[in-house]
Amino acid sequence: MSNLSPLPEAEATLARHAARLEARLEDADPLAIIAAAREAFGDRVATVSSFGAESVVLLHMVSQVDRTMPVLFLDTGHLFPETLAYRDQLIDRLGLTQVLTFHPDEAARMARDGDNDLWASNTDACCALRKVEPLEKALAPFDAWLNGRKRYQAVTRLRIPVVEADGRHIKFNPLAALGPAEIAGWIHAHDLPEHPMKRFGFASIGCMPCTSRVAPGEDARAGRWRGAAKTECGIHLRRTA
Repeated sequence: MSNLSPLPEAEATLARHAARLEARLEDADPLAIIAAAREAFGDRVATVSSFGAESVVLLHMVSQVDRTMPVLFLDTGHLFPETLAYRDQLIDRLGLTQVLTFHPDEAARMARDGDNDLWASNTDACCALRKVEPLEKALAPFDAWLNGRKRYQAVTRLRIPVVEADGRHIKFNPLAALGPAEIAGWIHAHDLPEHPMKRFGFASIGCMPCTSRVAPGEDARAGRWRGAAKTECGIHLRRTA
């Protein structure tokens, strides 16, 4: 994928496409949004999942629509062992057939983070190396992707649409309008296994060095990069084609 900005007309065309989909799907239920994405893009759409605290809801819905849809998972090298075990558990439980795991480029890691401690001095650079760049490579064969962001998770996510343009991709946010009770209700109604660390107060689970427990009343993502101004790893910041 090129780092050059898209031509204005290409960017405008993608934005119009996203706007049409948003107008059609903004009030649709998540299963209908996922089905519409699959219908519109066929094998050129993938789901991106962290297999984190609430990932099971989107993954279960995807399995209901089409369990062969590719699911892209970024193993940063700093994940909790519980997350990797949970990934394997959900693959088996949901019958997902194309979970593809991506890692940071090893040459880049050795050059930029040979001691695996970049997170301590520059979290943005660490996320770029271990998440943003691997995702760019993972998404290269696709025209659209789904993710599990929800508006209630943080003040920075209050206005996310159901469909948006993102670089050269269309990005679907099928769960955007769901609240905590609906997420918990879906998990309970379908008897889905939860991430094992939720019982210990982890409401949003990323890399070990940058994840902490969340106190009652805090945003679900308050435990990510605690004490820093950082609120997103970078994969959901607008990208260029």
